[in-house]
Parts: sequence; structure tokens; C-alpha cells
Amino acid sequence: MNDKTKNIIKDISSYVIVILIVVIIRVFIFDPVRVDGPSMDTTLANGQILILDKMSYRKKDIKRFDIVVIKLDNKKIIKRVIGLPNEVVEVKDNTIYVNGKEINDPYASTDTDDFDMGKIGLIKIPGDSYLVMGDNREVSLDSRYAEVGTIKREKILGKATLRVWPFTKIGKVK
Repeated sequence: MNDKTKNIIKDISSYVIVILIVVIIRVFIFDPVRVDGPSMDTTLANGQILILDKMSYRKKDIKRFDIVVIKLDNKKIIKRVIGLPNEVVEVKDNTIYVNGKEINDPYASTDTDDFDMGKIGLIKIPGDSYLVMGDNREVSLDSRYAEVGTIKREKILGKATLRVWPFTKIGKVK
């Protein structure tokens, strides 16, 4: 093999390695995701780009108020976790109750209509599922509606951790 062929192989192998690293990172560690619609206003706005952390829930449990990315019918939606497995969630007079106790919800940007688990055919959240809501409760299609319902753990792709676009809003997602 001559020197020219060796250099071409070396160059190509460098590109292949870079491509493999990028693919591995996107598949297993981090992935960009775009906010689509107003359901998370005012926390997140339509068109913003977030970094999805796919690793965080391999080591830690999903917590109440985490912002998660969910795979639902071949699309990704972004919502906030309100109810955890085996809990009963109810909303009365714009107040959320979990297992009969009021919880402080500082994230809702609009009023939340009354809701009880019976509206989605449940008594409590199944042991492998979560109840999620958008922060803009008036327009959010979320777990309060039977077409979404509670979200199985396997449908949660990861935690939205960092906003990277627009540049004026770069920072941790809360």
C-alpha cells in the first residue's frame, strides 16, 4: 500500500470515528428536542431547543415537577410530572391534591380545571406510570385527558435539563 492510500484510509477512519461518537452520544446520552406548541408556557416557549438527558433516569428516580420528554404516537411531547406511581391526583378549585394532601404547584401559568382520576378511568396511577401536565393548563393536552392518560415509564425518554436556544435564554430548565 502506498502512502497516498494510507493517508486516505487514515482520513476516512477519522471521520468514521467522529460519526460513531456522535451517534452513540445521540442514542444513549443526550439529544436535542424542540418545544412544539404553547403547552409549557411560560416555562418553555414554542420553538425553544432543549437538551434531553437520557442518562439521568437510569440512576435516579423520576421526581414530581421534573420536566420530561415523552414518546407519544411517534412524536415527542414535553410535560411536567405531577403524579408518581400509586398516587391519587385530584384538582379542585385550581389546587392540586396528591393522596388527599394539597401540594404547592408554582409552575402552572394558567388555571387548572377540576380533575379526578375517574375522568381517565383510574382510581390511582398505575405502579409503572406517571401523571403529567403542561404548565399552560388551559391549552395542554396531557394526562388529564383519556387520549393521553398516565404515561408508562418506558415512554419517558429522559429529562429536559438545558435550554440551548434561543441563546438569550440559555440555562438550566426548571
